[in-house]
Amino acid sequence: MLMIRLRRGGAKHNPVYRVVVSDSRKDTYGNYLDQVGFYNPSLDPPEIRLDLEKVEEWRGKGAGVSETVRSLIRKAERQQ
Repeated sequence: MLMIRLRRGGAKHNPVYRVVVSDSRKDTYGNYLDQVGFYNPSLDPPEIRLDLEKVEEWRGKGAGVSETVRSLIRKAERQQ
């Protein structure tokens, strides 16, 4: 099953995350099909950049969404 989930990057004690679409059976750090956003929790306020059109496109194709990404989508929708 396809999942929209976070993929960690950045330095030690300074994480940044890519919001990616990947197969749930694969490793989080393996290949991904598409990058649909970016999340930097280290900033104040945290930076959330999501392509909501791409997210809806992938959800329409049957991709699931992790709980964390679901909350980020809600926050991104409130920002717009």
